[in-house]
Amino acid sequence: MKPTTILLDPTAEKSPERRERIQRPTDLKGITIGLLNISKPRGDIFLDEVERQLIEQGLNVRRFQKPTFARVAPLELKQEIKSQCEVVIEALAD
Repeated sequence: MKPTTILLDPTAEKSPERRERIQRPTDLKGITIGLLNISKPRGDIFLDEVERQLIEQGLNVRRFQKPTFARVAPLELKQEIKSQCEVVIEALAD
């Protein structure tokens, strides 16, 4: 029996949407990895190191940044990331 995972959305949606988890890639080679800085202090330091390690492994990396950590990412930014990347690492740092 598969364990049930409940994910809570912190964006205060009035009617939460049920979504199935997407399949994770089995390999990162040949895909583009997005690194999203949410604009909190030192998030860039964390992502600089992540980017360095990914590039050392020969992986494709693209960087993105939210205008402010106080709000959800603008729709245009989310669409840009989705159109250019298959996976995303989000920096949550202070």
